[in-house]
Amino acid sequence: MIRHLLAPVLPAAARPLLLPQRLVRAEGVVVTFDDGPHPEGTPAILEALARAGARAMFFVVGEQVTRRPELLRAIEAAGHRVALHGYSHRLQLRMSGAQLRDDLSKGIAAVQDAIGDTPRHHRPPYGIYAPAGLQAARDAKLQPLLWSRWGKDWRRFTTPERIAARATRDIAQGDVILLHDADFYSARDSHRRTAQALPGILETLKQRELDTVLPA
Repeated sequence: MIRHLLAPVLPAAARPLLLPQRLVRAEGVVVTFDDGPHPEGTPAILEALARAGARAMFFVVGEQVTRRPELLRAIEAAGHRVALHGYSHRLQLRMSGAQLRDDLSKGIAAVQDAIGDTPRHHRPPYGIYAPAGLQAARDAKLQPLLWSRWGKDWRRFTTPERIAARATRDIAQGDVILLHDADFYSARDSHRRTAQALPGILETLKQRELDTVLPA
């Protein structure tokens, strides 16, 4: 199973394609969550964000959106940004051009059906674009956004403390933090550790006078 075992190579993978990992002009930090919506993880994350008065982006998976569209509506109603992670959670390098275009189209449709709006940003599973996948995203007017900081929260053997420390290490204005609100494609119950780590992450941002912001 691939899952997130490919993740250590992802930041380097962004450079040849010149894909954004940071938002240079952002007046704060972008906190992002991949792989949901999840029946337990997403509500827990939304609650923690609400307590801190923080905003975040959720890169959702279409096949999960079709199962629980009400959670997508809850994300939007809370003032957060819905973005697309694809319809399925498959490595783009193992998909044909036709499969990539179909996956993207189905993912967009799932979001539209749930909230009546079209996502503006996209992040591929594992953070790896195939050339055809990147072109399909751009043709669909989707803006790619990867990340510059992560908690490695998908791993089986980690802790909330390690997640929070890693996600905020050397954090600065313009950074994009990658976290996950679901365990569908990673270690079982990993979303619980993320939810436990999130208050500490947000407190660190507050102490460093870094707001949580959303891309334009």
